[in-house]
Amino acid sequence: MQIYLPIAELSVNVLIILAMGGAVGFLSGMFGVGGGFLITPLLIFMGISPAVAVATGANQVVASSVSGALTQWRRQNVDVKLGTIMLTGGILGSIGGVQIVKILRALGQIDLFISLTYVTFLGIIGALMLIESVNALLRNRQGSTAQQRRQSHRNWLHKLPLKQRFHRSKLYISAIPPFALGVLVGFLSAIMGVGGGFVIVPAMIYLLKVPTNVVFGTSLFQTVFVGAFTTIMQAYQNQTVDAVLAGILIVSGVIGAQIGVQTSARLKAEQLRAILALLVLAVAVRLAFGLIVRPEDIFSIAPVAVTS
Repeated sequence: MQIYLPIAELSVNVLIILAMGGAVGFLSGMFGVGGGFLITPLLIFMGISPAVAVATGANQVVASSVSGALTQWRRQNVDVKLGTIMLTGGILGSIGGVQIVKILRALGQIDLFISLTYVTFLGIIGALMLIESVNALLRNRQGSTAQQRRQSHRNWLHKLPLKQRFHRSKLYISAIPPFALGVLVGFLSAIMGVGGGFVIVPAMIYLLKVPTNVVFGTSLFQTVFVGAFTTIMQAYQNQTVDAVLAGILIVSGVIGAQIGVQTSARLKAEQLRAILALLVLAVAVRLAFGLIVRPEDIFSIAPVAVTS
């Protein structure tokens, strides 16, 4: 069953798109991630332009994050002040990222840039996650538990100016690190079509020392608004959001996420992290393979943005 995507300018099998959205939704619910780092490469593999894949994939990230953010809000696990500072940085980073996408589209280099960004980030993060999860599995097999290291000493964050008191997170730190973190996530959202959870969650836990129960709610709070803003900017500036494709992915993704949540309860945390790490590395390798291997058609005809 074929369906035409007006912005992507090609016909695709709607059943494949539904299966893809459901699979990514399943993985999102299973691993607790937005899924943008998976859906965007999958769309690229199907022949959809990376620029369209990035902008449209961000819609699914927003949709999957809204329900989680509302749940965390009801549980009072959202630090609004901290999230707002990160959101401000995220909007600025998103604006910069969208402008870079516009410039690279005009130069005809956006596809290469997105692919290289994905290979770099997914390769590094996947490798680190795999090492950590394998070490955790080995410790559990040996019957030892991970030692909780106290972070009683003050690090370089406490020496920065513009200190703010974040009551919900029980922190008194400079506003500069969370703002800078928000800028990075906003930039990644525009360039990669991701929510940035795979960057922001570890950074909040290990760098900012935010309590774990507050991390996920605050991260989702920031992700929803930055993702929505990025989508609007991509649609307005670059006209790369395909509403038909986004609708199909959102519907199937929501269904898949519910199944994924139930499945995750049957696996251990270390096993989940190891599987996710292998999945991330597999996507990075596949993208790198596409950059190295000689294509069947050396030349292709593709629309290029024209600047006045």
